[in-house]
Amino acid sequence: MKSPGKIKAHIVNWLNNYIESAQMEGFVVGVSGGIDSAVTSTLCAHTNKPVLCLEMPIHQAQDQVSRAQEHLAWLESTFPNVKAVRIDLTPLFDSFQHSLPKVDEATADQHLLSLANTRARFRMSTLYYFAALHRYLVAGTGNKVEDFGVGFYTKYGDGGVDLSPIADLMKTQVFALGDYLGVNENILNAPPTDGLWSDNRSDEDQIGASYAALEWAMEAQEKNQDPATMSPEEQRVYSIYMRFHKANQHKMQPIPVCQIPKEFL
Repeated sequence: MKSPGKIKAHIVNWLNNYIESAQMEGFVVGVSGGIDSAVTSTLCAHTNKPVLCLEMPIHQAQDQVSRAQEHLAWLESTFPNVKAVRIDLTPLFDSFQHSLPKVDEATADQHLLSLANTRARFRMSTLYYFAALHRYLVAGTGNKVEDFGVGFYTKYGDGGVDLSPIADLMKTQVFALGDYLGVNENILNAPPTDGLWSDNRSDEDQIGASYAALEWAMEAQEKNQDPATMSPEEQRVYSIYMRFHKANQHKMQPIPVCQIPKEFL
């Protein structure tokens, strides 16, 4: 990253301009203990506008909880405009899960995936409760390769936001910006995870490739690189990238609207 200082200043200025044009009062950010939410919350803090950071565990691994709490403690001690609140959503999630009908073995895997995405949607609803309560904007934490490359986020979960400060930065660039901003080393060194699974699986475990490799594949696609010119490992990564990219187009494209012929109206 050539100019992290300029990028930080640009994003902070963009946030300030947007909130003023929207005539809102502040920002609310969900903080998970990962790099994306750490960078987003820190950038919002630099606006000097009120920032509410929510920690919303649902059967969360202890290392994720510890990283989130360390980051929130640092933010509150550094920025007087930041307030941190912990909302334990585990009882809500458990109650919802227990109210569901039993599933058969054939749909067991899809059931677990649906429950994982439900965690993200509970968090989105919680963020918007506080956003409406205080006239705040929900700041998204998605980055470029997740949002527009592989679509690795939950539709109407962590994808349900008012604005996206870091969505034009690759994951590796978010890490570099986080280092510049002074984000805790425990977060900088932690393997990225979506925090939606009780076994603490990483993003790379789920996708099958690192973010650096996926960023290469995203660039290769944008340049229309011929897969025949790639090494076997590059072809493997490119194939993974394209599989996710195609399957998740429904997340990246605007909601389709059925156009009614004028003569029918």
